[in-house]
Amino acid sequence: MQRTAVRRVLPGLAMLTALAAGAAGLTGCSGASDGGSTSDSKAGGSSAAPAQPGKYRSLPAPCRAAADSKKLKAMLPEPDGLTPEQRDQLYAGVADASYDGDRHVGCRWTSQTPEETRLLSVGFERVVSYDRGAASDDDKAKQVYVRLLTDAHLPFPGPATTPGQGAANPANPNPANPANPAASPSPPAASPASGSPSPGAPAAGTPAPGTSPSAQPELGSRVLEGLGTEAFLDDKLSAAGATAAQSRTVRIVFRTSNVIVKVEYSVQPTLPGTIPPSGETQDRARQLAQALAERFNE
Repeated sequence: MQRTAVRRVLPGLAMLTALAAGAAGLTGCSGASDGGSTSDSKAGGSSAAPAQPGKYRSLPAPCRAAADSKKLKAMLPEPDGLTPEQRDQLYAGVADASYDGDRHVGCRWTSQTPEETRLLSVGFERVVSYDRGAASDDDKAKQVYVRLLTDAHLPFPGPATTPGQGAANPANPNPANPANPAASPSPPAASPASGSPSPGAPAAGTPAPGTSPSAQPELGSRVLEGLGTEAFLDDKLSAAGATAAQSRTVRIVFRTSNVIVKVEYSVQPTLPGTIPPSGETQDRARQLAQALAERFNE
């Protein structure tokens, strides 16, 4: 009888032992699963959220954006004898070929008169970061702007200096552009070789008729303030020649959020000895650039 009872009890004990072991295993797996979930949650929470897209998702048509009749007519004189259709075509501009109108667009204008040829171009570039976890669209656009600023051989903007510092230096009486002195040389007409008693007598190097006998001030290349997020102006005057006139090209580059805007304005006189004035050329290009900046802020 005792042996029979033992035989009946042993299978039941074995079953209870197996059930207890299984329950313990399930508890361990559940705990491990919960622990892994907590670890993964913490790891995911530590990663930085990607930056928001840039302010601009598309670009305006540059030919229409720059279509201010007053500004364009001041920059591009109308040749005589144009028909109304030719006049409209002149100021409508010619769009640059673009395979991605949401990233790169441009427009060009050309005006030719017997006295000079004027060229104007406007370009927009929308900068996009393909890894906004590492850099935003604005950060990438700033990198593009800094590269253009460096290519223009202009110093990166630093602490502001007082206006009196440059004027107090007798060795640099014209500190308009210390970073690029070659772009702002003193024209020979400003310092005649001999003190002639007759100031009205023509001399070698005298500007052609229609220009001022006194030297026009050279404003030079520089960083600009109050235009977009950041901006600079690059002013280049071609070398003088015996038979070739000196042309002046003013390029303004500014950034507004994740868009880079370029305005390039060139004046090419026909007659040798004629120098396009720095102030007037820069002023017209800057007025157009300011109008474009306002257009992006609308």
